[in-house]
Amino acid sequence: MNRQLFPSDFLWGGAIAANQAEGAWNLDGKLPSVTDVMVGIGTDKDTPSIKFNKETGIYDLNFKPDKVYLSHEAVDFYHRFEEDLNLMKEMGFKAFRTSISWARIFPRGDEDIPNEKGLAFYDRLIDCILENGMEPIITLSHYETPLALVAEYGGWLDHRLIGFFERYARVVLKRYKGKVKYWMTFNEVNNAYRMPFVAAGVASMTPQNPEYPVADLTEADVFQANHHLFVAHALAVKLCHEINPKAKMGGMYSFSSLATYPKNCDPNNVLGALNFTRKSYFYADVMTRGSYPGYIKRIWRETNSHPDIREGELELIENYTSDYIAFSYYRSAVYDKGTEMIINTGGAAGGVENPYLEGTSPEPWKWPIDPTGLRYVCNMLTDRYQLPLMIVENGIGLDEDPDSSGLIQDEPRMKYLKDHIEQLREAVQDGSDILGYLWWGPFDIVSAGTGEMKKRYGFVYVDRHNDGSGTLRRLKKQSFGYYKQIIATNGEELEYDHFV
Repeated sequence: MNRQLFPSDFLWGGAIAANQAEGAWNLDGKLPSVTDVMVGIGTDKDTPSIKFNKETGIYDLNFKPDKVYLSHEAVDFYHRFEEDLNLMKEMGFKAFRTSISWARIFPRGDEDIPNEKGLAFYDRLIDCILENGMEPIITLSHYETPLALVAEYGGWLDHRLIGFFERYARVVLKRYKGKVKYWMTFNEVNNAYRMPFVAAGVASMTPQNPEYPVADLTEADVFQANHHLFVAHALAVKLCHEINPKAKMGGMYSFSSLATYPKNCDPNNVLGALNFTRKSYFYADVMTRGSYPGYIKRIWRETNSHPDIREGELELIENYTSDYIAFSYYRSAVYDKGTEMIINTGGAAGGVENPYLEGTSPEPWKWPIDPTGLRYVCNMLTDRYQLPLMIVENGIGLDEDPDSSGLIQDEPRMKYLKDHIEQLREAVQDGSDILGYLWWGPFDIVSAGTGEMKKRYGFVYVDRHNDGSGTLRRLKKQSFGYYKQIIATNGEELEYDHFV
């Protein structure tokens, strides 16, 4: 009856991704990854042509001259991480999530020897996270498949990528043994269904189409890429346990889509919403329960899309499952049998508006704000998997700049945070074992979906703009002190009026 609102060791913190923050996209031996050739992953049309050059042994990139690729310099975290982590320490962070760029360690992805300059950077970064009193939480592949693996192998459609990923995972797991306790394999892996180029490194590889743009894929192609990802995940779990039995390896999913409500009690809407959420549950079912569910086997039968499964792979998937479930949550959606539903970087969209929600994020994004959906998702995952959970992405993007006095007023961000933490407290009381809460992203970074700086999530403002201009100066927003208060009180003091 007197249970704490949050455990004393709760991991309060924030999360970023290498490709959205580091910049330095071609320095110190790094070659491009899939997101380096896109303005934003919300649309395929921004992908340049990628043509393999037989003479040089790599590939030519034809970037579009009328586009600004902000991620190439991003917010220069590569050179400024000490300043940023000092700010995170000032807020009292207990944990900091980032990714290791696979293409910094193995620039092509298929080398035998890792790039020491890339490892040296992450040596410094991870040590700095630890020195600032934070738990480093590391994603192995956050939409960062090396581009050469797409251009020359066809991405995760090719079975050989399992071995390349295993080699990469082994190198970094050994390198950071004793320093990193929490690992994740693939960021929002369930987005491989809707965004296969970034989530599964899959593009056309037909001889008739030598430039390898994003292409329509068959259902069988996607299931085959998924299977290779599942095997690679299982191998990473196995390696993690062998190299450091105290470390944990989790799967990471975009689970906003689990909060997809039927429009009404029409059985076709209820069943439709169930089948829609299964497109996301499927990934966790395999990676957490260790087997393919019956509803997927039916799709294989009816669409002739059964993947090629090699001897011993199902046993690997069964024996090496996730230690915990990490997920992003931003918004909910409503399923209506008469409308099209889609999944993008923020979760599910389409359907119809929910008249019971208070509002949305601002134009032009207009993501529905549904704090109760976070509690709902935590409960659904707890009931289904009985594993620890970690919210590794939650936040709101606002269009904001300093006023004439240099102040960045962001009361909507504080309200969003307060409302979601209140519901997270309820989920803990409901019985969900929640390891931590990581705000996305604690300082402004490049938006993954739109490739812009205008959509700002941070408690710290970064002076960079959509046209690429700016000083990169860091400025605290009103919400900086508010999140500091939440962490200092372990989620008990949620009032923010005195910060406004």
